Amino acid sequence: MRGPINKPRDIARELARRYSTMTHEELDLLEEILIPLKYRKGEMILREGEVCRNIYFIDRGLIRQFYYKNGKELTEHLGDDHTIFMCIESLFREEPTRLQVEALEQTIVYAIPKSKLEVVALHSVNIQMMYRKILEESLIISQIHADLMRFETAQDRYMKMCNLYPQVVLRAPLVYIANYLQMTPETLSRVRSSAYQQ
Repeated sequence: MRGPINKPRDIARELARRYSTMTHEELDLLEEILIPLKYRKGEMILREGEVCRNIYFIDRGLIRQFYYKNGKELTEHLGDDHTIFMCIESLFREEPTRLQVEALEQTIVYAIPKSKLEVVALHSVNIQMMYRKILEESLIISQIHADLMRFETAQDRYMKMCNLYPQVVLRAPLVYIANYLQMTPETLSRVRSSAYQQ
């Protein structure tokens, strides 16, 4: 695992840096609700049928979010260090999710419980802003993936993924990258070799 493990205070500061400036008191509030969780490679973070109650911030590691359709696994999201993930429908409807989340490497995440985040957000405009920006980012990431599938060729999908998520492309197994890009591993191999020749 790369480098020292970040403490809850470091994570609170990182969230503030990325999403909204905060006072020391607001950092205290945010730090108090963060829950550090460690997962081994291959361990499930969330299973189908569970209710997603947290927004997750990956301190370090790699995850994939996937679901089953007609007996096939479909990868919806791949996330790496210092990114957020959640099952947004389950989180807001408080209903069982159809998505699953698996750690692809040894992974440390900080869970931000939605119920506690909403309580502290009542007393802090900056934490409200952070919450809103996290949700906006999640929606944009979903839209980017949907647009890649709708509008881009296989080659362009792969090149855009390399630009947007270079670490994921380096670290995730090719079978999951191909699945995320909705192509066979064979097609991905062809696309990669032609990309390297250019």
